[in-house]
Amino acid sequence: MKKIFSRISAAVFAVILTVVAPLTAFTKESNYTYNYDYWGEVQESPDLYSVCRVFTSTDLNLDVKLNNPSGLFAYGNLIYICDTGNNRIIELERSSLEKLEVTRIIDSFQGADINTFKSPTDFAISEDGNYFICDNGNGRILKLDSNLNYMMEFVKPVDNTLDEKLEFQPTKMVIDSAERVYCIATGINKGLVKYESDGTFSGFVGATPVTYDWTDYIWKKLATQEQLEKMESFVPTEYSNIYMDYEGFIYGVISGADEEALDNGTADAVRKLNLMGNNILVKNGDWYPVGDLYWGNGGGHEGPSVFVDVTVMENDVYVCLDNNRGRLFAYDDQGHMVFTFGGNGNMDGYFRRPAAIEHIGHDLFVLDSLDCSLTMFIPTEFGRTVYNAIEQFDAGDYEASGKSWESVMSQNGNYDLAYIGIGRSLLRQRRFEEAMKYFEVKYDDENYSKAYKQYRKQYVEDHIGIIIAILAVVIIVPLVIGRIKHIKMEIALAEREKIDLSK
Repeated sequence: MKKIFSRISAAVFAVILTVVAPLTAFTKESNYTYNYDYWGEVQESPDLYSVCRVFTSTDLNLDVKLNNPSGLFAYGNLIYICDTGNNRIIELERSSLEKLEVTRIIDSFQGADINTFKSPTDFAISEDGNYFICDNGNGRILKLDSNLNYMMEFVKPVDNTLDEKLEFQPTKMVIDSAERVYCIATGINKGLVKYESDGTFSGFVGATPVTYDWTDYIWKKLATQEQLEKMESFVPTEYSNIYMDYEGFIYGVISGADEEALDNGTADAVRKLNLMGNNILVKNGDWYPVGDLYWGNGGGHEGPSVFVDVTVMENDVYVCLDNNRGRLFAYDDQGHMVFTFGGNGNMDGYFRRPAAIEHIGHDLFVLDSLDCSLTMFIPTEFGRTVYNAIEQFDAGDYEASGKSWESVMSQNGNYDLAYIGIGRSLLRQRRFEEAMKYFEVKYDDENYSKAYKQYRKQYVEDHIGIIIAILAVVIIVPLVIGRIKHIKMEIALAEREKIDLSK
């Protein structure tokens, strides 16, 4: 009964907020950007991003057109494209909001016997300004200085657990502040391959948990050797891409996880690894960060979202790129979905085969390997307001954050994160009773419990005098009454004894 009453009161509160808020959210209909509510229902949303420009080979004035580009890296106002099919790296400079210019084409270097690339798939620049390149076809990771002079290379790790016949093919990598290299290599499913800055192999990091069905496990125990050889092994899933954030944590996306395991939360589509290789990704949202919740087969695309890349902004919002349906899924540091947009197609803002994603500030860049194009997205006014609310909260300006979330809610009354954001801002301002109402509306049990606990504590502190007085009345008055009765009883007994003695 209490739960029913709670939901009724929450619904009433939501109606009040919706009526009070301006109805601007309903003036714009869009099937492009959406979100999921507490019930898993799709809620359309004003766009958080708009397409600024789509860059093709012609727009970039390239004599040789892009061919199967697969890697993207941003450094300051520079963007590097791994033009894999043409065995080169293209350096672009963002000279203005809508303008990218080719400043250098890197297709060779100095100081090595093999001084050209073969199918480069990833690029990175360390804090010291050195270049690192996944030279996939040549089976190495190159380290060059900024003048393209050879410094060293990272090759196949020497490890007894690896097949001697395995060809080393590094596909993606990240570089930490000490120039340690973490890479993904085809056929290596033990986690990320870690190298020290001197090229020494130092082990595997962050292997994904093995998932399996209990019936398969029992059957393997009973099966013959011949049957075992035909069955799939229980092995960790390989990462498809990785990204290192500003704090040194590695975000990894996994594209081959089991559908049922993704659905029940026993497998991850995205992970956040600490230095020990442990997954510390927070999942406080209503739904696991796996992309789309419904896996229909419309348009020839079926199954769950297939994350092939991820980028992390300085406000801890991470954006995952879905290669299956061409969508971008963004989550905050608590695991709440911030936005979803995109799709498959030939129009601006849609993709044919998205391969990589990067960001500069809040602007997003998506590389399409089939269309051979680079799409630049910039935040809309609605998107900027959402980011302001998140960043103001992180900076400790909770009152301003609350006002920004109120502005968000006035534009989209169905945006769950706005209610939760207002509640969190009120919670930090010690306005616990008000915070409880917002958390109750969106069934945020964890934050509601925090607010209720603090509200109860605050209530006791504010009414401690009255509480003590009531306790005094409840405890002392009965004692006094009992004492008086006891005294009267003793007096009565004394008088009775006195009368008996006089006789």
